[in-house]
Amino acid sequence: MREKLARLVAVATGVLIIVAVMLFGVLQQRMMVRIGAELDPAAWTATYPRHVASFMRMAVDSGPPEDKLASKPFRRRAWAGHPFELEYNGTRGHYYAQIDQRNSRRTRERDQPAGCINCHAAEAPALIAAVGWHALHRMRYDDIRDRLHVGMSCVDCHAPDTMALRITRPAFAEAMRSQGIDVTTASVQDMRSYVCAQCHVEYYFTETGQELVLPWTHGRKVEDIEWHYDDIGFSDWTHTETGAALIKIQHPDFELYGAGVHAAAGAACADCHMPSIQEGGLAISDHWMRSPLQQLGAACGSCHRRSEGDLREQVLAIQARTAELSSVLEATLAELMNAIVAARAAGASDIELAGPRRAQRRAQLRWDFIDAENSTGFHAPGEAQRILTDGLVIARGGLRAVIAEDRRQAE
Repeated sequence: MREKLARLVAVATGVLIIVAVMLFGVLQQRMMVRIGAELDPAAWTATYPRHVASFMRMAVDSGPPEDKLASKPFRRRAWAGHPFELEYNGTRGHYYAQIDQRNSRRTRERDQPAGCINCHAAEAPALIAAVGWHALHRMRYDDIRDRLHVGMSCVDCHAPDTMALRITRPAFAEAMRSQGIDVTTASVQDMRSYVCAQCHVEYYFTETGQELVLPWTHGRKVEDIEWHYDDIGFSDWTHTETGAALIKIQHPDFELYGAGVHAAAGAACADCHMPSIQEGGLAISDHWMRSPLQQLGAACGSCHRRSEGDLREQVLAIQARTAELSSVLEATLAELMNAIVAARAAGASDIELAGPRRAQRRAQLRWDFIDAENSTGFHAPGEAQRILTDGLVIARGGLRAVIAEDRRQAE
């Protein structure tokens, strides 16, 4: 009798658990439907309180962002004539993506295309759906400035009805399709990098139509990107000192990561930047989305059985080597610029300066590729050092060409 009663209790308990889970699923589904495409992360709090609380830690006012022009004056000279010469600040996190763009001198003092919102406004997908991809890119940032209020939101990466990871930025999906990759059939692990790569990539605006494009027709290495730009004869601007037609690299984190050991090992962006953490007794992915250096135990400890001190020392050593090599390239680029400026003042023709200007374009593209990338070389240390070394060889070649031309003129 007791055994029968125990079995009945066990069955009843099991049924109650199943019913409770089903009811929770139904209620959660109704909540998702109600949320719909709501952009404000706060609207998701009732359903995912711990994830939202994690995300909103970025909203804590930490003061003004780092002035990266002041911390490295070479940048202002490298970008002479480009909007970046006005202001270039360190990132304060995804929450501030639109706030900082709206307040930037680059959008307040220079005319900018509306396509800039692709990576800086959660309203971008809805605007694209409403007016169309091509029409949006015919607009200017000031045309839609008052319609932008949210930087990054849950719906940028998650489908609100299922919470599945998704791609919401068409340019990335198109670029991947050009490489034979259909993001709609990607694995969950790949998507944990792809949702980040929607924005953390190099891109440009076409001269006709001002449409945002990723320059990956030949591949994602720096030489492939350079090849793409050379193929179409593209430049972002003309340097006001040297007259060189240059490229402004954005933030090629995905490209450099793809050449590194973590990508080769199958680690996704989220594994390191959104590691599993404990919140209220539950394991969730950390939506603070910050440098692994700020949480080495959670970000690195699941794979690397070493002390946090050893891991930090290794990371900082890699970044220091990258920064040192970058500084050597900057000094050589400055010499090359000085030489071109002096040659122009002495009456050198555009034909005579074509080679040195080409060298500046190629060397600066490589310098900017690493300077604009957010890991200071850590995503792929060997590749970062190779890129900077190639840039140094190119810059020195351009410098020798100017010197040789000066000597020829003197003779």
